[in-house]
Amino acid sequence: MKSNKKYWKGLEELKSSPEFVEKNKNEFAEQIPLEDVLSEGGLNTVAPRRDFLKALGFGLGAVSLAACQTAPVHKSIPYLVKPEDVTPGVANYYVSSYNGQSILVKTREGRPIKIEPNERSVFGNTGTDAATQAAILDLYDVSKLKGPKLDGAEASWDKVDSFVKGELNKLQASGKKIRIVSSSISSPSAKSVIAEFITQYPNTVHVQVDAVSYSGILQANANSFGKAVIPSYRFDRADVIVSVSADFLGTWISGEEFTKQYVGNRNSASLKKGKMSRHIQFETGMSLTGTNADSRIPVKPSEEGPAIIALYNEVTGGQLPGAQALASNTFANTAIKLAAKELLQARGRALVVSGSNDVSIQTVVNAINSALGSYGTTIDLDNQINSYAGNDVAFSSFVKEMNNGEVGAVFFMGSNPAYDFSDPKLFADALAKVPLRVSFSDREDETASLCTVLAPTSCFLESWGDESAVEGYYTIIQPTINPVFNTRQAEQSLLAWSENPQKNYYQYVKSYWEKNILPTAGKSWKDLLQTGFVYTGQKPAGSYSFAGDLTGVAQTIVSQSKSLAKDIEVHLYQNGAMKDGRYANNAFLQELPDAVSKVTWDNYAAVAPKFAEEQGWSEFDLVEIKGENGYTIVLPLLLQPGQARGTISIAVGYGRTKAGQIGKVGENAYPLARVANGSVQFHTTATISKTGGKYELAQTQTHHSYEGRNIVRETTFADYKKDPHAGTTAHGAAHHNYDLWPEHKKIGHNWVMAIDLNACTGCGSCIVACNVENNIPVVGRDEVRNRRDMHWIRIDRYYSFNDGGKSVTKEDEISELENMDDISVVHQPMLCQHCDHAPCETVCPVIATMHSSDGLNHMAYNRCVGTRYCANNCPYKVRRFNWFNYWNDSRFDNYLNNEFTQLLLNPDVTTRSRGVMEKCSMCIQRIQGGRLAAKLEKRALVDGEIQMACQQACSANAIIFGDMNDPESAVSKALRNERTYYVLEEINTMPGIGYQTKVRNIVEA
Repeated sequence: MKSNKKYWKGLEELKSSPEFVEKNKNEFAEQIPLEDVLSEGGLNTVAPRRDFLKALGFGLGAVSLAACQTAPVHKSIPYLVKPEDVTPGVANYYVSSYNGQSILVKTREGRPIKIEPNERSVFGNTGTDAATQAAILDLYDVSKLKGPKLDGAEASWDKVDSFVKGELNKLQASGKKIRIVSSSISSPSAKSVIAEFITQYPNTVHVQVDAVSYSGILQANANSFGKAVIPSYRFDRADVIVSVSADFLGTWISGEEFTKQYVGNRNSASLKKGKMSRHIQFETGMSLTGTNADSRIPVKPSEEGPAIIALYNEVTGGQLPGAQALASNTFANTAIKLAAKELLQARGRALVVSGSNDVSIQTVVNAINSALGSYGTTIDLDNQINSYAGNDVAFSSFVKEMNNGEVGAVFFMGSNPAYDFSDPKLFADALAKVPLRVSFSDREDETASLCTVLAPTSCFLESWGDESAVEGYYTIIQPTINPVFNTRQAEQSLLAWSENPQKNYYQYVKSYWEKNILPTAGKSWKDLLQTGFVYTGQKPAGSYSFAGDLTGVAQTIVSQSKSLAKDIEVHLYQNGAMKDGRYANNAFLQELPDAVSKVTWDNYAAVAPKFAEEQGWSEFDLVEIKGENGYTIVLPLLLQPGQARGTISIAVGYGRTKAGQIGKVGENAYPLARVANGSVQFHTTATISKTGGKYELAQTQTHHSYEGRNIVRETTFADYKKDPHAGTTAHGAAHHNYDLWPEHKKIGHNWVMAIDLNACTGCGSCIVACNVENNIPVVGRDEVRNRRDMHWIRIDRYYSFNDGGKSVTKEDEISELENMDDISVVHQPMLCQHCDHAPCETVCPVIATMHSSDGLNHMAYNRCVGTRYCANNCPYKVRRFNWFNYWNDSRFDNYLNNEFTQLLLNPDVTTRSRGVMEKCSMCIQRIQGGRLAAKLEKRALVDGEIQMACQQACSANAIIFGDMNDPESAVSKALRNERTYYVLEEINTMPGIGYQTKVRNIVEA
């Protein structure tokens, strides 16, 4: 199929405004500031003496001391007596766990430097999300507390222990209430410690609360089936998926696991079998999941409940009231009828999910799935997910107890309600009435700053522990380094304060496993520390039927809908980087472009272009957003195609005031949330007024323009089934075979890559993995605004109108604001293409960039003189100029330049000095390491044993790397796929990276 679609990265590129055209005439936004280079104040090409002494003094000293205690922690070199199992220059790996996922932690000479998925896990390589990749940086965060505090002053642990135990004994005698307030805990050992603490102090209650709540699902399942659980959803078993505001490929429940399942029904292997799931998404703001949907329908928050009622009526033939509220949205009405028809045809292999936290909406969703026979197939209530157990009602009761003066002591464990509660003033005023306030936070955050005792817990990389994110699957957390600061695990503190006979938490965890978990799996403690997990198997998934009366439920939904249908409707959401805000002080995540908007370092108010035009708003206008409760924030506007009109979308997780220097960006949107029907709702209303100011957001979406060249390929599933080559040739593309370069003979290996656009969801975990692996610096908001972002791999996001295949003119496109609701999105990872006919190599005057004998385009950094000719001549715009010595320049102290973060650097990769070109090296250090290992073992390389950092992090397995000279390698087979094409192949650069065409399973008219 030849496509007439035009793809565009942003509205400025679509309209080709004079400002945009002028800005993109030059490769770089600014010329090299020679006067700055020549001035002593701006020049910092070598590590300053202050920074050098700082890093080698306190920084390296502290971490070296932390690394010189018991196994698996080892000494930093140089050694007087080398530990037996540490060889300088050779990495050690330790299994651990992060957010319930089994991981490997790579250490070099006692320093943890990289996190990888544990491929030996029973679930295989599920990749990691961006937050997991970036978590290694948290170990070296200088914003953390250096030790315990008592009434604002530094104190010893003995003094803190004595004080807390004395206060607890007084409270026990008086009968005052004690509360442990935590985020959801899935650790069996931690739950056991808390239970034993409660036994010691019976007036204690454990309250779990999550910043982003799932209590609506828990309560709905309790009401519907008598099981207050988050079920395991099986997207891999679903032929038809209907999602209403559930960003299940991004932040909803378990994004990376759901991604693997989802892609399994849509990747090359599935297409080869003639099978592809159908995905229909109803949502307010454009989410990561919405960008991947086959059909996406914008709806307002007030329309979500009526849409689910309408879907229920269509599926079951029922007559529930409330669907009439959707009457004006003919697009949504038509889509619901079609969706219901497809769901019924896929009965038993259908799945409906909702991102709402409203128990009434989730109850109707349960009824729909019951009617479709989804329980026991695509929904498993018997093997639940344990990651979210927060109870909004219980937390509200706790706040009332504090306000009434009933609580004598409160312990905050992994929770920060002074920041993320919907009424922070009410919470702070109530907390002030509690005499003993203890925080286990690793930093003096918004809640910890209101506490009398600070007992900072250790980073997970310094800790012992365990997790069970999914029923029957247990993972172990083991330290890779001893605590860098004077911190102590929260569980250890609870053991000490409850006079527990088991004083050491390591021994407690070991004993718990040897008694309760390891016997069922037939494993020893030593086996566990090598594999990292125990899987006791799944229970048989039972079939459940819904038999409740929905009349009252529907009336509640109608009432909620009416209360939202006024003013401007606000949709709060999490993005993939910041999530609920706990990672706000992580520079890697702050600089990760949002998957949809490509904004970094800020949140904003996303609004539909047509709606903005009607209101007289322009992009980047600062607007005051006043919520129902009077809470006010000021944010810049972002024109977002696909946004439902009459609505704005705002990301939570920003506006931290006490996370650290890096986290002080954006505005806190949590207090805009409303509490309704017993739970916290992220749908609300607000009034908006312009302030008269403007604020330019730091976006990367149009930094690297192709000037209208056709880059992506797309087709439909129907056309693919007729012709597997459908979509691989661009409309009007001409192919030439003129050779200006000599032929490169590949000796031994020919390293290439394949990227499946049908598998890539655009999540961005590959970007952070590449940053950590290759010592790529963070540059900050201002530098990103100057188009100086340094990421070696980016994910280009392309919009296109759903034009039904008709040809449209330029004038039609510019006037298409009316059709901005109905657009589709394609994500394309873009990195150095390692061309055999590389235009960059031709123009380099010092041969700093050259071709290797095994097909890679190399960079010799110490040879580069920074002419930037190569970047100007690169048609893929994948080269980055190092404007500053970001790792060693005091102007970037707030990002990665401090006494600790340089200890994160990978010693196998050079840190580049100022004034050179950087680009993807195809992780040459990993290639060389793999080849050396094979050589030492006197064997040939095995396909797949060398993996790129981006490939290893990808939950969707969208990236395959290998040797093209091996016809049986996975990459060779992938590149022989009928959907394979090469970007800009018509200019004969002969790229080493092939892409597989994007296929959408749409219903064509």
